[in-house]
Amino acid sequence: MIQDADFITKSNVPGPTKEEIRCLVVCKSQVNSNDIVVDLGSGTGGLTLEFAKRASKVYSVDKNVEAINLTSQNLEKFGLASKVTLLTGNATSVLDNLPPFNLLFIGGSGGELSVLIRKGYNKLKIDGRIIITAILLETATEAIQTLKNLGMDVDVVNVSISKAKILERGTMMKAKNPITIISGLKKN
Repeated sequence: MIQDADFITKSNVPGPTKEEIRCLVVCKSQVNSNDIVVDLGSGTGGLTLEFAKRASKVYSVDKNVEAINLTSQNLEKFGLASKVTLLTGNATSVLDNLPPFNLLFIGGSGGELSVLIRKGYNKLKIDGRIIITAILLETATEAIQTLKNLGMDVDVVNVSISKAKILERGTMMKAKNPITIISGLKKN
């Protein structure tokens, strides 16, 4: 995994997704060297880069031009640009023009989560996965219900990570935001 501190970031662009969460998402995705991956709401590109290290092709989508520029810089920094197509625009429109894929990761939905999941499901290959990360409980609930309505096998994990801060008199654990990782497997 790429260390959080190694990413090029800007305060007005979300990300990168924290290293420990990226580890879990990559594990849950079961992405392999034959897979085509779509990353919606890529931010600084934390997961785009991790998928690019493992998949044959990644489509990285964000409506924020600055986010796409940061993702591009990070891809260049780590030598992964050749495996990724960067797309700026509304994810619901971009999905219409993509080829079928094995994995859809949704890190940001712009309030259109159910639509994105349904559109993604229609492009998803059999045995493909949709993974959503959610900070809000309402987002997790919407994701779970939409995946269930599509007949997907659903897995939900809520993760609370704390990182140590070394102080003069001891070690203090500082909690990060809990994240819910929702994944759905398309069986037919």
